[in-house]
Amino acid sequence: MIDKSKKINEEQRAVLVGLVHKDQTEHQVKEYLEELAFLAETAGAKAIKKFYQKLAHPDSKTFVGKGKLEEIKQFVDSKDIQLVIFDDELTGSQISNISKALGVTTIDRSDLILDIFASRARTAQAKVQVELAQYQYILPRLRGMWTHLERQGGGIGSRGPGETEIETDRRIVKDKISLLRKRLAEIDKQSFTQRKDRGEFIRVALVGYTNVGKSTLMNLLSKSEVFAENKLFATLDTTTRKVVFENTPFLLSDTVGFIRKLPHHLVESFKSTLDEVREADILLHVVDISHPQHEDQYAVVNKTLQELKAFDKPMLTIFNKMDLYEQNTFDQWLEDDVKEEIRSDLKQKWQNLTQGNCVFVSALERSNIDELRQTILNKVRDMYQIRYPYKSEYFY
Repeated sequence: MIDKSKKINEEQRAVLVGLVHKDQTEHQVKEYLEELAFLAETAGAKAIKKFYQKLAHPDSKTFVGKGKLEEIKQFVDSKDIQLVIFDDELTGSQISNISKALGVTTIDRSDLILDIFASRARTAQAKVQVELAQYQYILPRLRGMWTHLERQGGGIGSRGPGETEIETDRRIVKDKISLLRKRLAEIDKQSFTQRKDRGEFIRVALVGYTNVGKSTLMNLLSKSEVFAENKLFATLDTTTRKVVFENTPFLLSDTVGFIRKLPHHLVESFKSTLDEVREADILLHVVDISHPQHEDQYAVVNKTLQELKAFDKPMLTIFNKMDLYEQNTFDQWLEDDVKEEIRSDLKQKWQNLTQGNCVFVSALERSNIDELRQTILNKVRDMYQIRYPYKSEYFY
């Protein structure tokens, strides 16, 4: 991994900064900062306060403007804040200017996500993917982050020692990116061979927003012990298990969770891991129905699947955490018939939106799992009949 001191630890107190502009409403920014707080918590930092700024467009030097930056500085100084996290991507010069003005470490959402991925990478493939994404993130920001060294050069124009050092660093980073891409290509080749060796089994992949319960469902359906945790990006490496329902075998894969504003370089680096999604025969889109923004999360995943050219695959939408949904929606004075009407309206809405391809479950409470198993089995058998009509043993 990149040799740098860890930016985030459990002792760090952080403030979050979001910008309301023509492409982001105030409501959206508040939702984004709630998620950013969860990301910070996952990384080990505690979000103490959220700052909002309204501008027509980001300030080229300080992103939020001098006045708001001074307001943030006063809070940072008075509350012993060690970390400031911006919800949008910053340029190298913006990071340099803001850090200098505030006197504390400044990062953006992309850098925070990369930090989380770096701490959670376990396999050689995941480690190379994250390191490649980190270097790709750093490369365009080198010049801005080295501005203060250029000023120290003292030479005419820009030929001071700082410029020499930045060019050296840029060459090193480019060489490192080239080396990592070659290493990743070798690992990808091995992974492709392993996937080819899986034979003629129908392949099913769990997809969804991060922290919706994919790994818990994976454990439940495959009777295995896949790592599951109530944190973002608990799973980075694809896990595949052979599952048999009523003598019908298939391969079930758990994949990395999606998130809004996922860094482009991270998507590029993890394309090999996401091949599991592209090469699947059936997708199980898991949605946390209890989450206040579950419709937005549903849309983010569908958009990502479209970018991966995997959206047209047969899909079953699994609305998970129905127990939490009812706990959040129903109060003790609500009549049973009213509760049933609310459930019915919810299910009818999503039945219409998914053309009937949805199931409502609680993986934690193990409710409605039999219907889920049967629905998956029917889809797998239908796929076997299309793919291998001569192999009747798979669908009887």
